[in-house]
Amino acid sequence: MAVLGILLSLGLLMFMAYRGFSVIFFAPVFAILAAIFSGMAIMPTYTEIFLPNLAGYVKVYFPFFLLGAVFGKAMEESGAAKAIAKAIVQKLGKRQAILAVVLSAAILTYGGVSLFVVAFAVYPFAASIFKEADIPKRLIPATIALGAFTFTMDALPGTPQIQNSIPMKFFNTDLYAAPVFGTLGAIIIFVAGIAYLEWRKRTAQAKGEGYGTNHTQEPEMVDDSNLPNPWLSVLPLISVLVVTLILQKVVFPSWNITSWVTQAPYSIPKGGVVGTMNNWALMIALLVGITLAIMINPGRIKGNVAKAINAGAIGSLLAVMNTASEVGFGNVIKSLPGFQTIAHALMGINSGGSPLLSEAVTVNTLAGVTGSASGGMSIALDTFGKQYLDWAHRAGVNPELLHRVASMASGGFDTLPHNGAVITLLGIAGLTHKQSYKDIFAITLIKAGTVFVLIALQAIFHFV
Repeated sequence: MAVLGILLSLGLLMFMAYRGFSVIFFAPVFAILAAIFSGMAIMPTYTEIFLPNLAGYVKVYFPFFLLGAVFGKAMEESGAAKAIAKAIVQKLGKRQAILAVVLSAAILTYGGVSLFVVAFAVYPFAASIFKEADIPKRLIPATIALGAFTFTMDALPGTPQIQNSIPMKFFNTDLYAAPVFGTLGAIIIFVAGIAYLEWRKRTAQAKGEGYGTNHTQEPEMVDDSNLPNPWLSVLPLISVLVVTLILQKVVFPSWNITSWVTQAPYSIPKGGVVGTMNNWALMIALLVGITLAIMINPGRIKGNVAKAINAGAIGSLLAVMNTASEVGFGNVIKSLPGFQTIAHALMGINSGGSPLLSEAVTVNTLAGVTGSASGGMSIALDTFGKQYLDWAHRAGVNPELLHRVASMASGGFDTLPHNGAVITLLGIAGLTHKQSYKDIFAITLIKAGTVFVLIALQAIFHFV
């Protein structure tokens, strides 16, 4: 009955999310349902398991959601995001429409702009160039997803997205962990994804299918006369990456702060000092990026600074609460007796060798279950992170590989139909799951499979 309760609650949560209902409301409802099947009390499950884990996630990761969302809105209000996307599209032209859209989304994402903001910023240009090139509109969501939800989200070393910052806490690593592993993964995903989308375009056009008619959510033409210079627009993005790198690699390693931050009133555990300082680096870098994004085009953003900050702050609350609710749900599930059977099976994968395969399967599974890369990875590492680190030390595996595998695996089956970013992207484009999800799922399979290919290659060539 316990396992049945887990499966039923997961299925219902996915169904309700797919139907557009808020996981903030339904995550605790179905967590309690699973607990009932296991014979656990209702109210203690909610107040002593669900809520503390929800709060714990918010405590650690809220600054990244908040600053990332404000940074994205500042880039949007200053016109910098639009200027970058427009310059790339104009440079490559309609013959390379798919590549232009992917690169536009990728540059913004790698620069630290929120995935949701990237979707809003890139879609108008994607629709315009796809229509001019007569490429089916139904391919736009998968094209944006390839640029924003895959290699720049979790594979490329240095990306400031939340999916790349979470493992730092568990493995005392930084954003640039396992650079060879991550870069190879990014190349594989990018090449395979572009090849797939180009094949889908050619197949559709060979059948006489074009952009299509009677679409909804077609973008309106807006005044682009006061956009900033695209090269200047890239400066805030570069600053986030450079400041993070300098602080993590040069400034903070020279600080001897262990003696005071491990004492009251801070009482940071000694083993977590490095991870905490790496988190500080990303926070400071995002603040620098926000400041530059506001400064590069004062004429356009004048009077809209408060709008950017307020909209970003409000948007970050919804994003972090959605994910935190899924983390609370997952932690209730992991506390149930039936989950122990699942956990034992996951930890038993390749038990005599490297922990990378077990970690990849575990993180991928939980990211798919929760419909959230950051939520699924947080649950997996909260549950098994210390065991994986101990296992890695015994097997002689570099902890940086644990970081990169966890990050990339979280961006695997997270984009199942109930994923919030997928639902939002389809809504922005005015398309349905029936029209466009097939191609999004193909991109999902590519990015999910890449991490396992890399694990096999790493076992042979021993790169980090």
